[in-house]
This record gives sequence, structure tokens and C-alpha cells, in this order.
Amino acid sequence: MRNEAYFWVRRSDEGFSLNAASGLFTKSSLYPGKYRGSLSIMLRFTDILEKVQSYLSQEDQDLISKSYVFSARVHKGQLRLSGEPYLSHPLEIAGILADMKMDAAAIATGFLHDTVEDTLTTLEDIEAGFGKDVSFLVDSLTKISKIIYSDQEERQAENFRKMILAMSSDIRVILIRLADRIHNMRTLQFQKPERQLFIARETMELYAPLANRLGIHWMKIELEDLAFSFLHPDSYQELKRQIDKTREQQQQYTEEVKLIISQEMEKFGIKGIVEGRAKHLYSIYRKIHDRQIDFDEIYDLMAFRLILYSDQDKSCYEALSMVHALWKPVPGHFDDYIAMPKGNNYRSLHTTVIGPRGERVEIQIRTLGMHEWAEAGVAAHWRYKEGRGYSKQDDDQIGKLRDLLDVQQDMSSPREYLSNLKLALYADDVYVFTPQGDVRAFPKGATPIDFAYSIHTDVGHQCVGARVNRSIVPLKYQLKNGDTVEIITQAGHHPSKDWLKIAVTSRALSKIRAWVKAEERKRSVSLGRDLLEKELRKNHLKLAEVVKSPEIKKVYAENSVGDMDELLALVAYGRVSPRRIVNSLLPQDAPLADLIPVKTSRKKKASSSIGISLTGIDDVLIRLAKCCNPIPGEAIFGYISRGRGVTVHTEDCPSLKVLDTERLVDVHWDIREKNTYPLSLCVIATDKRGILADVSSVIAHHDINITHAEVTTGTDMKAVLNFSIDISDLDQYHKIAAAIMRLSGVLSVDRIR
Repeated sequence: MRNEAYFWVRRSDEGFSLNAASGLFTKSSLYPGKYRGSLSIMLRFTDILEKVQSYLSQEDQDLISKSYVFSARVHKGQLRLSGEPYLSHPLEIAGILADMKMDAAAIATGFLHDTVEDTLTTLEDIEAGFGKDVSFLVDSLTKISKIIYSDQEERQAENFRKMILAMSSDIRVILIRLADRIHNMRTLQFQKPERQLFIARETMELYAPLANRLGIHWMKIELEDLAFSFLHPDSYQELKRQIDKTREQQQQYTEEVKLIISQEMEKFGIKGIVEGRAKHLYSIYRKIHDRQIDFDEIYDLMAFRLILYSDQDKSCYEALSMVHALWKPVPGHFDDYIAMPKGNNYRSLHTTVIGPRGERVEIQIRTLGMHEWAEAGVAAHWRYKEGRGYSKQDDDQIGKLRDLLDVQQDMSSPREYLSNLKLALYADDVYVFTPQGDVRAFPKGATPIDFAYSIHTDVGHQCVGARVNRSIVPLKYQLKNGDTVEIITQAGHHPSKDWLKIAVTSRALSKIRAWVKAEERKRSVSLGRDLLEKELRKNHLKLAEVVKSPEIKKVYAENSVGDMDELLALVAYGRVSPRRIVNSLLPQDAPLADLIPVKTSRKKKASSSIGISLTGIDDVLIRLAKCCNPIPGEAIFGYISRGRGVTVHTEDCPSLKVLDTERLVDVHWDIREKNTYPLSLCVIATDKRGILADVSSVIAHHDINITHAEVTTGTDMKAVLNFSIDISDLDQYHKIAAAIMRLSGVLSVDRIR
């Protein structure tokens, strides 16, 4: 754990030192985020140059120096909310990137990343002075600030969409943005309270999981702890206080365990080091919160690592045997992330044993190379070469991140985009096998549908079932570690919209959603064609002729569409009135034809099982409005709903006052088979014993089903009886109402709309 607080200090202050991992001045006795408000001089540029001299050429160092001078000039006079010179921010970011051993272009971008957004500098200026590479990175990191969005969530979604897209071609975009967020979180106390909460929540939900996916452990830990301190300040301080109380005792126990393990390693000739580290605050808080336990019940505040100098995987298993021989392992608490690495390529052995004095001890065993990746992830092995080449290990990890792009392909809603992005970032991995023995990783909660789409889109679309461990399972079955999965397909089968409730991977969700939208569009085009043809027939026009007419191009332009299918879809969604289209096609002085449709030999039939037909049109999606619940026998009209077909209302429905008359259509009852319709009935009667039984008996005598009944009584000696019943038509309602009114004590019978 990085047991430090990050803040500004003077060089002459005693007790402070430069942290080799972060490049910041720290005091090791504090936790991240404890100290707030102390300001002084900023990190010196010479400190950054010292860091890069060991791995960058003089030419690269000159580029970094040039970017520093440029940034200092254009940001001159600007201050941060803390009162510090604005230059302190790019200096800190460049310092973090230098510690991560990033290349000259990335560090230069650290200095320049805010110049286009916050100064008069243009991208052309950046390209002219620093080249296309730096210009691309600065552009990718410049937030979308010149576009007006309806809300903060939409802006947030578009900024992330831009960043993730840029990341697909250059991973440095993400690494620089994470360094930027680290420093912003270290100085978040100077923001207004509402901004603190928004930024901290965004950090916890998006940036910390993103750092985890990249395998940059120290960034994940620091971002989580800093966000935790702002989101739950009381819990943060209380947890820190409790840890401070047990610090001395924990330290003594840590030294005891380290000594025992070191002696055993020496005895067996195992070369390496033993580390004991306190778990970071947020991980402890999550454990307390998730398990609903007290702080005193947490047994593993400390974790131990065996970091082996050998580069052979087998050395880790040898060390594991030594540990299990020394202390008894706890059943069910062993994870082999070497044989099956985590989704972010993390590799290590994890075991929990009963250590000295009966305490449970968590131990991680890894090689030095594994440890380097575990702490710094992609940044540990990042090697940027001419032509944007990466190592095989990095390329595999970046490929996994590119899968996140599937989330955005068919998502226009910012809320939907962010929700699915968070899902993809947060996912815990489950490892399953193909029938050939290959290992595939999936998020926790994944189903056979996710497995099918991971193989191929067509396999997913045609999936009808699955065998897990040779047994047939339902498609909603949640995959478990070690399952062997085989997909059963059927040619011609298609996805169901219900699969969106079952699938969890971004790939599966995006493919299912794309197919559903394509099918909905087909249905919308068909409905739109029927509605427009109906209106055209009223005016003795034919759609085939209209499509070829020169006037149709004017209609396309008026509605911002490119072809007839797009126009028909808008008609179905209710965004364009068929009548308006016809008016645009007819000459200005041409009289409209009678509203009586021309005769057609087309056979009419009920468009749905509810017994309603749209005049002259077949197979239209029709539903009854819940605001008025029409029943056969009542005068009705149809209303083209947006993307939901035609909604049927009664002619006296109050909603008529607010509906767009351009979207009203003629409908009529077309009862061809016996059906029932829901109706709500309110009976007011004198409050006397047996009144509910009397009314219920009358309803049952008329062979009417009661789906719900409720009685309330007041101080005025009156009872209100509300019934939900199923009736066949308006005539049946009148009969039942009259029969109830004849009962002794009944004061009124009314239908509830």
C-alpha cells in the first residue's frame, strides 16, 4: 500500500522526502488524502529531467524542455482554485508520467494537455511546434467543451466516448488521462462540495476501474482511497482511526510473519524478498460493507507477498508448497492466477493460511516480472516504438480494452453508454473452458449467451441452448469457474429481446441490441408504409408513383431523411404525420379528396387479439390506452404512438386535449372471437355487514371474473368497494352496474378511468 498523503511542501521542511514511486513529496506516516490545504512551491522541472535522463535521448529531453517552456508561457498568470500557479498541474502530471517511464511525446503532452482547452493555443500551433504525434495526443485529451449538452451526464458520456475511441489507436491517451485524474484528486479539496462529489463519484465508478483494467495497481488504490475520502468522509475518518489504534500491534505481527517466511526461504534455497503491507482503506471498507461485519471481525488487515527473483513459474509453486508445509491452508481460499490470469493479465498465486497465534494470513506469491506487471500493468512493459508497436503482452491487454468499444456502437443514450461502460469495467472474471480445452474469461454473472457471442456473432444469434459440463442448462444459467461450455445452435434462429436481461458482456449486449433495433426498424418501416398508403389512397395516390416523383425529394429534405425507408420509419414513430406528407406532395391549390378511402379488394382482418382493426390496414401493432381502458361498444379513435404502433382511446378520453391531432387515425372494433377487457368499478354503499359478499355475489352471478377487490370504510358510515373485473363489452358493464344498484344499501356504481 502507498501509505502516504500527497501535498505541497517546501524543500527545507524536515521529515519529508521525494517518493520514488510517485515523484511527489510525501510523509510516510500518513494515509492518502489525510492532509489537505498546505501549499508551497511546485515540483521543479529539473526533477523531471533527472528522471528521464536515464532512458531518453538528448533530442527527446529537448522536446520535453520545449513543451515545458511553452506551457509556462501560455499558462502564465493563470491560477488553480488552490491559488497555486496553473503550471503546477502540468508539472505534476509530467512528473507522474516520467516515473512511469513514458516516452517524450507523452511527457510533452502532460505539459500541453490543457493548452488548447484553457488558452488561445490551437491544435495547429501544437502540431507546428511539437509534431503530429503530440498534436494527436493533445486533441484526444482535450475535453468536449464547445458543444452544448442537455445535462452533465451527456457531456461526461461524450468525453469518455472520445477518450476510449482515441485509446483504441494509442494507449498513451488513457495513461495521460489517468495521471491527470490522479493530480486532480490530490487537490480536490479546493473544489466546491457538489463538484467534489461529482468528480469523486466519476473517479470511483470509471477511472479507478479503468486503472484496474490496465493493471496499474498503485493508481487504482490511490484513486479509490481519495474518492472514498470525499464520498464517505465520516466512514473514512473512523476507519482510519481504528487502523491507527491497531497499527503498532499489526506492525509487530507483520515483522514476526516476515521473519518466519524469510527463514524458511533461506532453508529451502528460495531466492526472493518478503513484503508485508497494510490493505488500503477502501478495500477494508468494502469488505466490512459487503459482508455486513464489524471492523474487529476483519482478520486480514495485512497481506504478505513473496517476490521471487526467479523468472520461472514453477518457482512460485515451490514457494507455495513451502508455505503450506509451514502453515495449514484455509480450504476454499486458494486462487491460481498464474495458470488462469485475470482479465487485466495479473498473474500470481493467492493463498490464505492459519499463521502464528491462530491468525489467518493472506499470502501472494509471484516472480519479479509478475510483480512489476501487478503494480504498474501496461505501464510496466510499455514500449513505444516507431510505427506504434507494442510488446505482445501489452498488445493482448490493449486488445481486451478495445472490446469496450463494442459498448458504444449502438448506444445513442448517454445513460445507456455509461451504464454499460461501468459494467464492462467493473466485471470480475470467471474462467470457463471450451470443449477443446481453451480458457475464456467472462464477467461475473455471464451466461451461455455471452459465451456464444464471444465465439462469433452468428453463433450468438443462432444459439438455442447450451451444455455445461455435458448437461443441458437454461440460457440464463450463470457460468462458474471451471465450467466446460458447449453452445447448441439452430439455423434460422434469431435473438430475443429478453436476452438483453440475461447477457452481461458488452459484446453480447451490443450485438443483441443491434439485431433488435434492425428488426424494430423493419417493423416500423412496414407500419409506416401501411399508414402512408392509407393516407395516399384517400387522395387517389399510389406509393410506387410517389417514390418516383420529383416532389418526394422535397419531402426528404424537409424531414432530414435520405430515402423512403427512413421517412416511413418516422411515420411509424409518430414523428411525421402521413397527412403532412400528402399535403407536401399535392399542389398548394389542389382540393383534398374525400376522407372516404377508395375501394380496395384487400382483405381486412383484426390486427391484434384485442379485436380492433385500423381501417384498410392489416397487421398493425395495436394496444389499448391505460388512461381510459376502452371496451367494445364505446366510440374510439387511434393515436400513432412513438415507436409503439397505434394506441386506442375512447372518444371522451381526457388525453384527447393534449394529443397531436395530426397523428389521429380511424379505428373500429372488429370482434371475431370472445375476449375480455379489464375494467375498474367503484361501488359506494352503506357500511353494513355482508355488503362485500353481496356485491361480489352479483358480479359472480353474471359470470364475470374478479381480479382484485378492496374495501375501505370511513367515519361517515359509508364503505367504498373497488373492484377490478374482466368484461366482454359495454353492454355487459351496463347490466352488471344496474344489478348492483338494485342491492339494498348501494348508493352509487361508477366506472373508474
